[in-house]
Amino acid sequence: MPRENRKRGKKNKKKAEHESLSYETQPAQAEPERTGEPSWIRAAPLDDPEVPEINPEAPFGYVDADIKAYFPLTEMGGKEKQLATDPDCSVILERMAYSMDDFVRRVFMDSLTGSFEILARHRFASHVCQTLLSVASETISRESRGVFPTIPETSGKGELRTLTQLVLDAAEELVPSFPSLIMDPFASHVVRALLALLSPTVSASSHGQGAMRSKKSAAWKARQGPMMSVFTDEKGKGKEVVTQSRPAEFRGLAKRLVDVLRAELGENEVRALAANKVASPGLQMLLDVEADCGMTSDPDSLMDRVMVGIISACGMCLCWSNVPLVDSKTIAEDLDATVEPSDYLNTLLRDPTSSHLLETIVTRSPDHPFAVLWATYFNGKLARLANHPVANFVLAKALERASVEQLSEACTELEGTWSKLITSSRSGVLRAAVDRSATIQAAESLICEAVYSAFDLASAEDRTMLVPCVLHLLPLQEYKASSNKEEVAVPQRHGRPGAAPNDSTGPKVQGSVLLQSLLRLPAPYNDIVIANIAALPMEERIKMAHDASGSRVYDALLESPTVTPKVKREFVMGFIGHYHLLVDDRLGSRVGDRCWAFADTYLKEKIGRSLIIHEQFLAGSFYGKFFARNLNLYLLQRRPDEWKTMQADRKRVQDALANPTQATPVPPTASGENATDTSKKSAKRKRHNQTEDEIDAVFNASLGIKKAALSDVVPISTLPDVEEKVFKKNRAPDNLQAVLGAIQSAPKDNKGQKKKRRH
Repeated sequence: MPRENRKRGKKNKKKAEHESLSYETQPAQAEPERTGEPSWIRAAPLDDPEVPEINPEAPFGYVDADIKAYFPLTEMGGKEKQLATDPDCSVILERMAYSMDDFVRRVFMDSLTGSFEILARHRFASHVCQTLLSVASETISRESRGVFPTIPETSGKGELRTLTQLVLDAAEELVPSFPSLIMDPFASHVVRALLALLSPTVSASSHGQGAMRSKKSAAWKARQGPMMSVFTDEKGKGKEVVTQSRPAEFRGLAKRLVDVLRAELGENEVRALAANKVASPGLQMLLDVEADCGMTSDPDSLMDRVMVGIISACGMCLCWSNVPLVDSKTIAEDLDATVEPSDYLNTLLRDPTSSHLLETIVTRSPDHPFAVLWATYFNGKLARLANHPVANFVLAKALERASVEQLSEACTELEGTWSKLITSSRSGVLRAAVDRSATIQAAESLICEAVYSAFDLASAEDRTMLVPCVLHLLPLQEYKASSNKEEVAVPQRHGRPGAAPNDSTGPKVQGSVLLQSLLRLPAPYNDIVIANIAALPMEERIKMAHDASGSRVYDALLESPTVTPKVKREFVMGFIGHYHLLVDDRLGSRVGDRCWAFADTYLKEKIGRSLIIHEQFLAGSFYGKFFARNLNLYLLQRRPDEWKTMQADRKRVQDALANPTQATPVPPTASGENATDTSKKSAKRKRHNQTEDEIDAVFNASLGIKKAALSDVVPISTLPDVEEKVFKKNRAPDNLQAVLGAIQSAPKDNKGQKKKRRH
């Protein structure tokens, strides 16, 4: 059929009519009841038969998608438990906890009470509870001092409890199931945070961050970014740690938690907690609480159970609490036949998880049970324990509280083992022995011989290489072999030679820590390090200062109380003539600042005058220019008397800030006034006697303005006088100022402007 004769058929309307009928037959949905809350907040369906009654993933119901998108404090009321159990909103609640004030924290904590045990066992809500207990310490400290926030007037909502009472009530919820909570993979972290809150001495600083969070949790938290309050400035590593007070009820509750664990768990069950990866960190904190409360010496205490009855055996032998420590060896010999070595404690020594618990036992156990523990499990086995990859950490902790006899016996027993420890990079035992010797001031000669033996330094010539060998943690022959190798060419970064990736022969942190410990030995014995540093070539000394590990050795030399001021002064003077090379580095400039802060006015003048010829070098150095600001070389060259007075005043202010109890007001000295008057007279004579033309006036005016601008490091009391003198001395004539003003006000060329684009 031709196209022009075709006719278009009628549209089929049956399908549309069928769809309309299907829509009409659908039952009408019931409108949700209005509860006074916003329309986008809906409670979880409780009567729906398809939804189970208790869902472990969301025990309080799921959160609506609109709430996840945006929920301020006013809209989250009544939904705190649902938000805490949600995987997305729980992280937001943790961040909000840091920025909450005291009143909001009390309201939020009050909304969680009654369900604290369920929340503590939840995968996501447990982190919210842990964070809330961590930030509650500041609020509780203020409440214990009587500082309370202003509560807004509300009607019909009852009385809001203090955060101290809320924590006590939350802990009461956890007491019945406390032994099971400490073994729960999620609730154990809440238990640790609660123990740290109840006992301020048992904090994360004593066990590290690992006591509060597992490695997996800490890694996940690090990916979330730092959590801090948005209303306070908490930046910086050198924040002052403020001692926080706790109410008396917290100490009683901490003792009650220890008693609950004692009563409900037997000896074998407590010992099984030590090998449990989840429960072992919590048991460590409970042992600390037990020691702080004075309950460790009780028979059948938690520590006695883990130590397999050593404390009870000591109590049965004699009342060891009234026996002096000098008789501890006699007690150990008497108990040798009674106390037999236990395979359980030998396992704790070598287990990666439970060895941390044994470190706590070695640190917090009473003196005489520690002597028995040393004689039974350490004495005669030090060589094997020191070489073990796990047990060497426990031995290092034990050496940190060893007596004079025990330290001497350990040095004698480990005579042929020190070199093996350095070869296997296990220097912790040697470092602990040096620290203990510096603390009790005993066995110093044995410690020095142990250091020489560890790095194979037999002759006097070999001992001159002590510092580089210890810093690189290599024996003498290995250090010489590594230094003779050809250096690998590495591209420079930011003007500094780069370090080879995975450089195993470079300076090490463990070696730096060992040198710092040796510098804390008494005066004759720390010379083994001081003399070696002084004998190093200047190039090696500067290279050591430019290293992150080596620069800390110089800090310890200047800070150690056992190093005499004469030695420190000689160390600072040794860099004179090379300070411009020392401070031309990020780390070296910090060492230069430390040396400058130690020096007196006379020594500062010598350092400053040695750097006058390198003034341009310091000005062009990225790091040296900051060091040059403290020197104020311009004032030193023009008015040295004023410079000396200014440096002396700064030194007094620094000493007063370092020792605030001995701070005294510093009156203006007559010498300073005379020096000022003399400088004024000399400046006037110089200005009247010197003849200058217009060109000299222009250069003097420009140089004077620049140098005056660089004098911002002068104290506030002397800054206006100095600027006024410089301005008067170098001020240009009025007619010349008018010419310069006309030049500055002239319009600039428009060469840099872009042409307009045509449309």
